[in-house]
Amino acid sequence: MDGNRRRKLTGLMEELGLDALLVADGCNMRYLTGFSGGTGYVYVGRERAVILTDSRYTTQAKEESGGLAVLEISREAGYPKLLGQLLSEDGGRTLGFEDGVMLYRDVAELQEKLAGIVFVPLGGRLDALRRIKTPEELEKIAEAERIGDQAFAHLLGVLRPGMTEMDVVVELESHMKRNGASGLSFETIAASGPHSAMPHAAPTMRRLAAGDFLTVDFGCVYDGYCSDMTRTVVIGKASGRQREIYETVLRAQEEALRAIRPGLTGAQVDEKARSVIGQAGYGAFFGHGLGHSVGLYIHEEPRLSPSETAVLEAGMTETVEPGIYIPDFGGVRIEDLVAVTEDGCRNLTFSPKELIEIR
Repeated sequence: MDGNRRRKLTGLMEELGLDALLVADGCNMRYLTGFSGGTGYVYVGRERAVILTDSRYTTQAKEESGGLAVLEISREAGYPKLLGQLLSEDGGRTLGFEDGVMLYRDVAELQEKLAGIVFVPLGGRLDALRRIKTPEELEKIAEAERIGDQAFAHLLGVLRPGMTEMDVVVELESHMKRNGASGLSFETIAASGPHSAMPHAAPTMRRLAAGDFLTVDFGCVYDGYCSDMTRTVVIGKASGRQREIYETVLRAQEEALRAIRPGLTGAQVDEKARSVIGQAGYGAFFGHGLGHSVGLYIHEEPRLSPSETAVLEAGMTETVEPGIYIPDFGGVRIEDLVAVTEDGCRNLTFSPKELIEIR
């Protein structure tokens, strides 16, 4: 386990008075040990860390974790028994667990079979360890975003009226996977015409037609780390109303991008974009938060939203994705992914943002 991450865990255990931690979230397991299987647990005591998983993943866990001990569960020795052995050997009496991740029935079984152990809920304390990215993490995120930029450039070269929303999805996803992506950050969104007024519309067989907005929101995974970007184009010639809405969203995003720096809260950055949209008369049509952090998981903390009190720090990542969504007409969202720096932010997204018309 990386020494810096081990020190973070030790500090958390001391702060909460814990003898051991039980890590259940797949992203946290990978962050702490390198094991990407996402199945099982990582037991962290004061002197050691052990991966507990089943026979499908034991070889993988040994190879990825850099020499950590790996225990294989069986019918005779399930998770409760192995965990009990580890706690007994280490003299552990207090165990922190990820209450936001583990199923109630799994926690109840452990509590029943580990009599005398005090279970302490961790909330999001382990997730918080991942908020500030290392330079190596940021480069992996940047590479994932670069693959997304390439996919969007490819899409612009083949996009035409008559394609279906699902055709658009296939073009983006296949290009990303052919060019270094190991998977998708989330289900790709391709929303056209009135569908674009739904921020998370599922793609359909609807065909693109002149006069449509087309919003594409997509991302990929590179070496475990996610990307996220959104662009909106117009099929055919944009109307005056479409141009007004698009330019309003773009101005809102640019205002927020200029504002991002350490020391501001997520709510303060969100307000920079929200005020531009509100002053243009579209405030009622921007219902979601401005953005979220991205890392091993696509939606991390802190967020950019009206209720976010967390303060930005250098090394954090944030999406900046204002939008306007008008029912029965359509919507626009423009999203970049940035890394917070000591004096501002570094934009990791390079796809063009001027209004593009697909003729």
